[in-house]
Amino acid sequence: MLIKTFGSTVHGVEATTITIEVNAVPGGHFSLVGLPDSAVKESKDRVESALGNIGYRWPGRRITINMAPADLRKEGSGFDLPIALGVLAASEQIIIPEVESYVIMGELGLDGAIQPMRGALPMAIKAREEGFKGMILPAVNAKEAAIVDGLTIIPADGLHQVIQFLTGQTDIEPVVVDTRKEFSEGLDNATVDFADVKGQENIKRALEIAAAGGHNVILVGPPGAGKTMLAKRMSTILPPMTIMEALEATKIHSVAGKLQGGTALMSMRPFRSPHHSISDVALVGGGSFPQPGEISLAHNGILFLDELPEFKRTVLEVMRQPMEERVVTISRARLAVDYPAGFMLIASMNPCPCGYYNHPNKDCSCPGGAVQKYLNKISGPLLDRIDLHVEVVPVSFDEISEKKKGESSKSIRERVIKARDRQLIRFEGIDNMVCNAQMDSRMLRKVCEIDETGTALLRTAMDRLNLSARAYDRILKVARTIADLEGSDNIASAHLAEAIQYRSLDRENWAG
Repeated sequence: MLIKTFGSTVHGVEATTITIEVNAVPGGHFSLVGLPDSAVKESKDRVESALGNIGYRWPGRRITINMAPADLRKEGSGFDLPIALGVLAASEQIIIPEVESYVIMGELGLDGAIQPMRGALPMAIKAREEGFKGMILPAVNAKEAAIVDGLTIIPADGLHQVIQFLTGQTDIEPVVVDTRKEFSEGLDNATVDFADVKGQENIKRALEIAAAGGHNVILVGPPGAGKTMLAKRMSTILPPMTIMEALEATKIHSVAGKLQGGTALMSMRPFRSPHHSISDVALVGGGSFPQPGEISLAHNGILFLDELPEFKRTVLEVMRQPMEERVVTISRARLAVDYPAGFMLIASMNPCPCGYYNHPNKDCSCPGGAVQKYLNKISGPLLDRIDLHVEVVPVSFDEISEKKKGESSKSIRERVIKARDRQLIRFEGIDNMVCNAQMDSRMLRKVCEIDETGTALLRTAMDRLNLSARAYDRILKVARTIADLEGSDNIASAHLAEAIQYRSLDRENWAG
């Protein structure tokens, strides 16, 4: 007897529906075809044990399982559940007339328990697109899939429970999620706040500008000056994610298996802070079976690279293209997958190996040329792609002992949101452009016009700092953001002057 069940597999961040055809005829041979990987091939042993432990048996017949489309590689252990159901139905141990109405996924334990899986959200989106009635999947992943409207999500803890549901012996209450309620409840769950930061008003100002325009930032200062503390508070002043941004971020974390159990929808912007020993593949994604890297997990959020010069140069250089294109393409012999990489880069570094170059109170103990050599660990093209270079100086005792709290993240975020609203109006109708940092050269010339005084100021800066054409564009983008924060339609000389001062690492003789 031939039975069809339906599963799903993920490539990149998109799912493809897989038809699992199970045919049982007289004989005693088993074959599994359709480009299964090792985990899928091992499913027979798990399924056979699970069936025996819940009172069924592996049929003593010739079982042929085909996973279509046959030229697409199938990965992971999530096909155990649809294979088990197909084998039971094909051997006429159960009758499940509605099985073709559901996409079914889940790894089986030897006792028949259903284990968590990856990629539930993109699978649910695909199931709805293809007109399936619902989806049966592990209970721990049910809320994640339930944010997809128009799809019945059936949570399951074990194979026996699924069999009883499909044979009509029991009902399982579908999981329903109020997406907007789930989203709004998590918006203000931050545990840190800019109000706790003592002093550092100029750094707060720079980070406010960065948040308002989506600009990349590098913080340069001695140990203990507060670089990491400030960076960790950056996400609290970014505008809240839209529902679509939250869906994008949730989908990527779902595919990577990084979504916390029971989470339906990410509401806080991602903040990723990989260690400097990270490999190229872990940062940008890839591997034998491609998975999203840190830059994709930071999509619509922040990628924080602490102690930037300590990262391997090859790791930093692979970021250059994704920083411009906001997407990373992983190419393999048989496939190519695209992962979103629209992250905001926050980097920090000491000014020299000992950490005290330009320190107001401590002397630098580095030998001659060491400061420049340390800075040269970061390539010029990468620095060009960072809009704001900010010097962080130590906080004085008077500022540390000040009992008055600083301005709260909520107050700063309100100004940031107003500036972003101006940008949304400006870029209305333009795909993949929601903030000033994303402007291309054509849009830049259109919205960043400057007067003669501003032109003269910028020409002087370009000559003295020997800036590249990319740095010129970055200055104009930052100036446009400063103008947006002030509610100005035009870029004034004061806006340009402030933007120019945020190119610290371009200054002549900065490193001696």
